[in-house]
Amino acid sequence: MICAARVEQIALLCALLFGAAFLYSAVGHAGASGYLAAMGLLGLDPRVMKPTALVLNILVATMTFVRFWRAGYFRWRTVWPFLIGSIPFAFVGGGIQLPTHIYRLLVGFVLLFAAYRLVRYRDPPPGTIRTPPVIPAILCGVGLGLLSGLTGTGGGIFLSPVLLLSGWAETRDTAGVAAFFILCNSIAGLGGNLASVRELPAELPYYVASAGAGGLLGAYFGSTRFSVLTFRKLLAAVLVVAACKLIFF
Repeated sequence: MICAARVEQIALLCALLFGAAFLYSAVGHAGASGYLAAMGLLGLDPRVMKPTALVLNILVATMTFVRFWRAGYFRWRTVWPFLIGSIPFAFVGGGIQLPTHIYRLLVGFVLLFAAYRLVRYRDPPPGTIRTPPVIPAILCGVGLGLLSGLTGTGGGIFLSPVLLLSGWAETRDTAGVAAFFILCNSIAGLGGNLASVRELPAELPYYVASAGAGGLLGAYFGSTRFSVLTFRKLLAAVLVVAACKLIFF
């Protein structure tokens, strides 16, 4: 029988996963850094965090991509060069098991970067969008894929600012492209370390249901009418708190 304290922890984590999935899917992401933040705040074992985040990422990224794609916010030409570089290296990164203290530092800094990206986000000027050049996009994908596999994220939190700051995609197109990129890299990252599946917690069905519900709602609002400025600021604050906990405690 699960003790009352454990039930409360599971319920709180489910609520946090729902919120992270909702907020991230609204901007075309799958929420891995948010899931890692929630699990880090509640002190879960890093061996559990990485595969759990990837499984939830695959689910929410699928929902988010389908929603944005059906709404017309996806360009295959934008994403395929990044995928050529990222998928094999996400597979490689997924097979690398970092020491706990290094993993906590790396994920902590990933969360800080995610917070910075959310706060500093700006829409690109109209009429400045151009197609990403193939070779630079492939090389960029290599780095994104490796980081994705190492940290248990889909890499979208890094791809989105690259696309926006380089003028390679508009805001909603970025969301659709990022969702597909995250889906592919999450599958590759999990495939690179199938042994980690043994670390998945028994409570995973509850986590899947919570993240799935949040992702479904977030993708719906984000692809149609939703303004996420306030949510981005709130989410950034949560990420900073979680990052500090991982890095300093």
